[in-house]
Amino acid sequence: MKVGCVKEIKNNEFRVGMTPDNVKSYVNAGHEVYIECGAGVGSGFMDDEYAAAGAIMVDNAKDVWDAVEMMVKVKEPLEEEYPLFHDGLILYTYLHLAADKPQTDALLNGKVKGVAYETLIERDGSIPLLAPMSQIAGRLSIQEGAKYLEKIFGGSGVLLAGVPGTPKANVVILGGGTVGTNACKIAVGMGANVTIMDINLKRLAYLDDIFGARIQTLVSTDANIEKAVKDADLVIGSVLIPGKAAPKIFKKAYLKKMKPGSVFVDVAVDQGGWII
Repeated sequence: MKVGCVKEIKNNEFRVGMTPDNVKSYVNAGHEVYIECGAGVGSGFMDDEYAAAGAIMVDNAKDVWDAVEMMVKVKEPLEEEYPLFHDGLILYTYLHLAADKPQTDALLNGKVKGVAYETLIERDGSIPLLAPMSQIAGRLSIQEGAKYLEKIFGGSGVLLAGVPGTPKANVVILGGGTVGTNACKIAVGMGANVTIMDINLKRLAYLDDIFGARIQTLVSTDANIEKAVKDADLVIGSVLIPGKAAPKIFKKAYLKKMKPGSVFVDVAVDQGGWII
């Protein structure tokens, strides 16, 4: 099979779909691998590393798309990439189609076989290709939230851990899955007051066993969400239904009730977001 990888063109996307080690594995298995020049620079992989692994280096993305039977990417193709689709192409990437009808239509019209990382589920119900990204997103959500709480970014200036003699920040996490759990780890580690909500009582019991008295667990209901966000300095939205649009559990009316300078981070934005 002819397998390809191009440079991601989405704004501020520095990842690459294939590493030189991946290329070597494909080549050793008898496949041809086409890599766009510069595709891996943002992730620290140079062209000579890909060439040494056996890749065929190509100067521009179009020639890669035209040559391959399977394209391996990181993010969903953008509109300018739609004309590069061709009949029978296998596209292996994060697609997030639930919130993107134009892309869905483009894939159908181009007769592309799309394989979305975020929808591949193991027999035990786990999502192995989404899990690493969810771990990263959960941990980054607290880091980004803490940054935007700073006054220079328009935040209230609250420090998550506080300092002796001042209150800690209140962090509310909506969803206790992989994203929520990893967000909780970082928020607790930074010393914040943390409340985490979920509709699954077994999941809340699990989180209570892990974190104990360092967190407050609550059943996710409209009333509990509304009460919690009033006093929150940072709200993290981390609810996911694999392959479907994110449930709208956070009402716009809640924003008016939140404290001035408070911050919310929507980790589910790729799936349409969680605010209604």
